[in-house]
Amino acid sequence: MLIVQGYVKEYDWLIPYIMGALAIWILYVIFRMYENWYANKYDRLIFRDIWVYRKLSRKQKQILSTELHFYQLLTTKQKRSFEHRVASFIKKKQFIGRDDLVVTDRMKVLVAGVGCMLTFGRKHYIYKYIDFVLIYPEAFYSASNDNYHKGEFNPRGKTLVLSWKDFEIGYRITDDNLNLGIHEFMHALQVEAKQNDDIDSLRFERQFQKILRRLTDQDLKDKLDEVRYFRAYAFTNEFEFMAVLAEYFMESPEEFKINFPKLYAYQKCLLNFNFANY
Repeated sequence: MLIVQGYVKEYDWLIPYIMGALAIWILYVIFRMYENWYANKYDRLIFRDIWVYRKLSRKQKQILSTELHFYQLLTTKQKRSFEHRVASFIKKKQFIGRDDLVVTDRMKVLVAGVGCMLTFGRKHYIYKYIDFVLIYPEAFYSASNDNYHKGEFNPRGKTLVLSWKDFEIGYRITDDNLNLGIHEFMHALQVEAKQNDDIDSLRFERQFQKILRRLTDQDLKDKLDEVRYFRAYAFTNEFEFMAVLAEYFMESPEEFKINFPKLYAYQKCLLNFNFANY
């Protein structure tokens, strides 16, 4: 007993630290429960960024200012948050050029910018299932289906593959509802939502199911046939539909909202977009 008592006394100094750590853990669990409750009740997040500390160089910010339309729509505070996210994306991903393509800083900033644009309303924005970004000069051969692709997402290899020529066309023309970067990044978000149970994934999956249920409505089917608003490729399968939906949402929100207000509302909630005129 003396040994036990001596042992206890020897480590008495640890007790406050253990109690402090336990209290912090309990507070964290309570906050996570409240955060999930809030998101379920109000269909939005309590916060997106706690710390905004990473910065872009003046040249990198100039690239965003002159070449990414979405960035121009943001407030000064939102721009700082967006820059932090772009800098974080660039730091955490490996960019690799293919077919002798030299990956420039401009390429990194714009690819990261388009990716962060789509996740700007989310708490988790780094794309868990993308570690590598492969960039080809133009359309590339893919062994997956023995064909040439403009872009693809490989979740097993955690790789996003892009044709730079087609990526540039996608973000430069902002009103044709064709954006390769948005399309492929949306596929990555779909996989993330299926594989994870974080707050963003749960919200994504909930709104995704609402969209799928809405598509079974006969009135909507009739209007889709009548208006022919979404391009035919959208109806390949549910995953392509969501990727195309993201392109239309990002590039022509007003027209989308007028034609299909319910789908627009679900998509807006799915991405948690309550800024930049969305």
